[in-house]
Amino acid sequence: MFVQVIQGKVADQASLTAAEERWKRDCAAGATGWLGSTSGVTDDGTFVAVVRFESADAARRNSERAEQDAWWNETQKCFTGEVTFLDSSEVTTWLDGGSDDAGFVQVIEGHMSNPDRMRDLMERYSDQMRVARPEVIGGIVAMREGGEYVQAVYFTSEAEARANEQVPPPPEVAAAMAEEMGDAVYFDLRRPRMMSPG
Repeated sequence: MFVQVIQGKVADQASLTAAEERWKRDCAAGATGWLGSTSGVTDDGTFVAVVRFESADAARRNSERAEQDAWWNETQKCFTGEVTFLDSSEVTTWLDGGSDDAGFVQVIEGHMSNPDRMRDLMERYSDQMRVARPEVIGGIVAMREGGEYVQAVYFTSEAEARANEQVPPPPEVAAAMAEEMGDAVYFDLRRPRMMSPG
């Protein structure tokens, strides 16, 4: 899997929502290898989108399409300031991965010194996590060279996520999170927008 994370400050949210609708209507069918996307705007007006493709080649082919270029040239007017793009071919899913059924998505950005350790812990404690945090549907972690990561966590609802966020993780997981996620920045997508092929 290949993931592209798009982020920027929104100048016109209504126009941006309309632009996403146009992409789904006019561009999605020709985006070969596109697996889906999750997007939303935080309370402070930051737009975050996590777009999934089968491969980096599929994402590149999509970017090179004339209709995609025309769409983006118009859509970038909905932002104020720079829009950033983070590309990653080092993608891990945990539990059920992303889900179009999520009512709340939290995007986390930061750095990890030992990504393999975190992947191992996510796998080993997945069953325990399902029991302790049933509102967590799953997640996607995209890594880049140097330890930079973006993680999208999918919840059934924000209310259930807040009610259960005080449940302590296993001690080994808590220790790893304290070491690896000290610089984490959180983006709450309270009204996530999901798009999938078909």
